[in-house]
Amino acid sequence: MKILVINAGSSSLKYQLIDMTTEKVLAKGNCERIGGEGSFISYKTESTNIKKDVDMPDHAVAFTQVKNMLLDSEVGVISDLSEVTAVGHRIVQGGNIFHESCLVDDKVIEDIKGLAPLAPLHNTANAQGIISSEEVFGKDTPQVVVFDTAFHSTMPEKAYMYAVPYEYYEKYAIRRYGFHGTSHRFVSAEMAKRMGKDIKDLKIITCHIGNGSSITAIDGGKVIDTTMGLTPLDGFMMGTRSGSLDPSVVTFIQEKEGLTAAEMDTILNKQSGLLGISGISSDDRDIAAAEAEGNPRAKLAHDMLYYQIAKFIGSFYVALGGCDAIVFTAGLGENQPQLRKAVCDYLSCLGVKIDDEANAACIHGNEGTLSAADSKVRVELIATNEELVIARDTKAIVEKL
Repeated sequence: MKILVINAGSSSLKYQLIDMTTEKVLAKGNCERIGGEGSFISYKTESTNIKKDVDMPDHAVAFTQVKNMLLDSEVGVISDLSEVTAVGHRIVQGGNIFHESCLVDDKVIEDIKGLAPLAPLHNTANAQGIISSEEVFGKDTPQVVVFDTAFHSTMPEKAYMYAVPYEYYEKYAIRRYGFHGTSHRFVSAEMAKRMGKDIKDLKIITCHIGNGSSITAIDGGKVIDTTMGLTPLDGFMMGTRSGSLDPSVVTFIQEKEGLTAAEMDTILNKQSGLLGISGISSDDRDIAAAEAEGNPRAKLAHDMLYYQIAKFIGSFYVALGGCDAIVFTAGLGENQPQLRKAVCDYLSCLGVKIDDEANAACIHGNEGTLSAADSKVRVELIATNEELVIARDTKAIVEKL
């Protein structure tokens, strides 16, 4: 069985074709700048790495380009489109409607569109990706949707409710949803395997640290709390996102600067975080280089980030009533030893002790245990694989048809 995994953005289309017999990636790539100038497709296999400029006015054309590459007589990895058993789609926001992955039908598409106000940049593009996929692969190819929010649906009310008038929850479904669910699900399950224990017997804190970041408290395989909220803006500071703020900061700046709600939203989502504090970049590599040169704002950006991450882990330690393992994953989590050490040093009061040599060695694809032998909490680096989670869910659903 071969599953095509799709992550459709407003102007992009990431894809992976996975052979589920071995869970091997046969081909992967990205369609970029869809609907704009300079659009191109990248395509990579074991023996091929191609970047091709091609006009892609919409997602349907992008899907056609993906299909053409997969079937190409020279670099393709399938000989007939029927070899693609199903298509699995990443959907960012499932709201209060979707608590697990499911097969696509017309109502599912409409419900995903209906949730767009909670994720305007994502859900509209996700829905278009499904429609375009059906146009190219046909109605007979099963389409499955896997939601970022679904893994977090086990949170209790005390964790997901906001202390605003209850009517806003009833009218607009204002609550904490959480994101990066497929990543948190994958690494927590992998952590249980590495510990040789049933996940039902473990308390795990997973740290997905990248340009967008979130931390999740998992008790017995179920989420009890997470840092992101109604939107991916909540939590701790990220590449360009502010993270949690005193709400009055928002209204104060709006009033002083004469900004609209949309303009303020742009500041908080695209001009804040590491970029806003450092004034240099949202890319941590640039900030690290500037800090090494003695830039005080670059150092401040890092100091704030490390402190905030440690605070959330500490609060989740309390929420869980203890912790068996802490997992770092995603871009920064997997490739920034300095971040991991600084955070774990804050957590020494909880008995966390990092092995400096092991931590320094875990970078650029190297995974493993970061904690010292006498650490009271195991600390691990696990490379995330959200696409594999989507493919596995898709396979399980299709096999029931």
